[in-house]
Amino acid sequence: MTFAELGLRAELLRALDDAGYSEPTPIQAKAIPTVMQGKDLMAAAQTGTGKTAGFTLPLLENMSRKAVAGQKFRPVRALILTPTRELAAQVHESVRTYGKHLPLRSTVVFGGVSINPQMMTLRKGVDILVATPGRLLDLVQQNALQLDRVETLILDEADRMLDMGFIHDIKKVLKLVPKQKQTLLFSATFSEEIKQLADKLLNRPELIEVAPRNTTAERITQRIHPVDRDRKRELLSYLIGDGDWRQVLVFTRTKHGANRLTEQLQKDGITAAAIHGNKSQGARTRALSDFKSGKVRTLVATDIAARGIDIDQLPYVVNYELPNVPEDYVHRIGRTGRAEREGVAVSLVCVDENSFMRNIERLIKSQVEKVVVPGFEPDPNIKPEPIQLGQKRPGGQNRPAKPRGGSGNPRARQNEGGRSNRSRRQRRA
Repeated sequence: MTFAELGLRAELLRALDDAGYSEPTPIQAKAIPTVMQGKDLMAAAQTGTGKTAGFTLPLLENMSRKAVAGQKFRPVRALILTPTRELAAQVHESVRTYGKHLPLRSTVVFGGVSINPQMMTLRKGVDILVATPGRLLDLVQQNALQLDRVETLILDEADRMLDMGFIHDIKKVLKLVPKQKQTLLFSATFSEEIKQLADKLLNRPELIEVAPRNTTAERITQRIHPVDRDRKRELLSYLIGDGDWRQVLVFTRTKHGANRLTEQLQKDGITAAAIHGNKSQGARTRALSDFKSGKVRTLVATDIAARGIDIDQLPYVVNYELPNVPEDYVHRIGRTGRAEREGVAVSLVCVDENSFMRNIERLIKSQVEKVVVPGFEPDPNIKPEPIQLGQKRPGGQNRPAKPRGGSGNPRARQNEGGRSNRSRRQRRA
């Protein structure tokens, strides 16, 4: 099947040809016709499957059919909500790439940057708005936009939005958009929480599930390296150097841990940068740009900050610390093995994390190969120590722990795309 066979207009086919795409991925082949027919959609697909184009292409097609030539003011007709700044920027880039030959206006808004330029752009009018929930509501409060003309609402990575506590913001947004609209919900998994949200949002939706629930991509080689907790950094530096790994995305559980590991890698002679919510938006953008260009060899990230990172041909993902929420393991390793390419996901597991690994293997319904690296054999006499975790998530899952010895900074959730106790204007993502 080709994109032309899906019924997309010539301008979109031209943009796809410019970008080097000729055949749709499975999620695109299933989602595009459904969205073009105006139906609500609930779709589950792993990262790297092309889901962003799966909703941007038919959205652009539908909006082009109703475009009004010469219209001065453009009300927001399509609203795309994402959980993080990086993902919002990525989605907007896709809208611009595929819609570059169309007379449609789009913009993206998120926190961490000045609100004034965003207000000015919105007051001129846009057709398509990509936003994080917090900043969107701030702009509504500032009378910079209205959402009463929205025809299509898209929630991208809805599972992550729930994890980050955005359900109340989503409910506020729903009160601002028309009841009669097309709604598309995309999620990596169909959890019970997602199903409950879909029941409230969607009207007789089409259901698309590209991969079995909570399975990991077959093209990703997964490996566990057992190691003592105080030798993880040494082993990571050895693996990067001995294997000549040139592009490595490393996950830690905390922002403090990401900073500390980045400094240690740099002392080992490995170029590294950290990306997390306590970094300014400019610093996060620079770190990601340097990583993509090869200027930085290793990018150390927390789960939330890494959400939306889209790097073609990323070869290696390392779980320096295992996530305490098993689903996050699937999201993490999904950064590699994208677009039908091969990838390697390595987990450095100490005795404290064995229960985390068992929960992960139970979720993905398979055992991950264990490989002991010579010279880094774990000491069998070391006893496990408890890993302090935070509050329970709705549904019984734990929230990520605060950094040991950290400040408990109330701005942390704001910077990760969430909210803090500061003034309404400052606290939004």
